[in-house]
Amino acid sequence: MRNLSGSRVEEFVLVGFPTSPPFQLLLFVFFFAIYLLTLLENILIVSTVWLTPSLHRPMYFFLGHLSFLELWYINVTIPRLLGAFLTQDGRVSYTGCMTQLYFFIALACTECVLLAVMAYDRYLAICEPLRYPSLMPPSLSTRLAAASWGSGFFSSMMKLLFISRLSYCGPNVINHFFCDISPLLNLTCSDKEQAELVDFLLALVMILLPLVAVASSYAAIIIAILRIPTAQGRHKAFSTCTSHLAVVVIYYSSTLFTYARPRAMYTFNYNKIISVLYTVIVPFLNPAIYCLRNKEVKDAFRKTMLGRCHHPREVPD
Repeated sequence: MRNLSGSRVEEFVLVGFPTSPPFQLLLFVFFFAIYLLTLLENILIVSTVWLTPSLHRPMYFFLGHLSFLELWYINVTIPRLLGAFLTQDGRVSYTGCMTQLYFFIALACTECVLLAVMAYDRYLAICEPLRYPSLMPPSLSTRLAAASWGSGFFSSMMKLLFISRLSYCGPNVINHFFCDISPLLNLTCSDKEQAELVDFLLALVMILLPLVAVASSYAAIIIAILRIPTAQGRHKAFSTCTSHLAVVVIYYSSTLFTYARPRAMYTFNYNKIISVLYTVIVPFLNPAIYCLRNKEVKDAFRKTMLGRCHHPREVPD
């Protein structure tokens, strides 16, 4: 029976992580704890940025968007990972697989562009401090954030348009814990050259172009910092962007390492292991890095929590 896309496969079977039951249970508990901590971290950042007037600036506006994106991202990927530890026969419908793939690509592409926008914001703040309020007004920051989300979801729609047109005749076993591009392309029984070309070109646009923008921004930032005469001034200027730089290095290194040679990694069964890095570890580290390295965020969070403790709700008689 063929579905609307013309494929014969009605569902896919996700292999997950076939290990011994005790070890699977241990991994489930470990990643479930990371999942809860990641939820808590990002919810705290979003609420703190939203509730603290002193953080209503472009830098923290973009940080709030990044944390909201991470909340959405982990709820697309980690539940599927947790399910992989509970069963070795994870079944997902064709529609469910394509839906999960669409949001996964959209959020990943959005994060690439958003990190580039944040790098540009840091460039203006350090290299053009006197003109920063006029160069980065709230209206521009809103448009840049909207452009990040719009470009990510549009790119994902274009990729999925070509992938969903492929025919899947069998087998339907995906050697992964969620629906990813490379495993799906390996299962198609139709010509996939056009889909691979579109995926490659959009990857260049959505990954390499933002990476070039990030590298250019930080090259200008480093040059500007080196011109500061005092060591204290250089340290203060660089400290404003160390958190973002650390997040950029972790995210892009894992992303580029994963998609540089997807076929080779898929053949040697490494793709699932590397996928855990950018679907679980990176979202867990990002808010921790921003909170630990940013004194203003920590102070705002502390004031918010202390304010709630000192002003509890009045209980009616």
